[in-house]
Amino acid sequence: MEPSLRSIAWEAPEHHHVEKGNDWFFALIIIVLALVVVAILFNNTLFALLIGLAGGALFVSAAKRPSIIPYAVTLRGIKIDDRIYPFSTLDSYRIDEEDPKGPQLLIKSSKKLMPLMVMPIPVDHVDDIDDILKEKLIEEDLEEPLLVKILELFGF
Repeated sequence: MEPSLRSIAWEAPEHHHVEKGNDWFFALIIIVLALVVVAILFNNTLFALLIGLAGGALFVSAAKRPSIIPYAVTLRGIKIDDRIYPFSTLDSYRIDEEDPKGPQLLIKSSKKLMPLMVMPIPVDHVDDIDDILKEKLIEEDLEEPLLVKILELFGF
């Protein structure tokens, strides 16, 4: 097969899911209720409402299982679900094979609202993806932000 005609496609969960026990949700409820009470004691009912809504959204988000998303690396760009990101909008990439969750593809974008895309990749496609990307993008030493790693420690 000629390299210019290749594309690699796979499916993976949209994010790494950590199973949370009942005690995690109980702790979340206690923390949110305590913050709401403190906000009410300081006569800040709008902030109490905001904390309650944020806690509820966090509860629902944490209980939801991630959906399976199709990914693809093509000669035109990176495809995530139904959206394609052309190589002209991407700056660099890195394949992190040492990640405890499995190999990860990190793509640095030139867009301000989404500067780093992280995608899980299957072990058997690592070399093929690297072959396609090294023709189109610069390989750079990229890492997930420290805040993301800290949130993963807490089970988010």
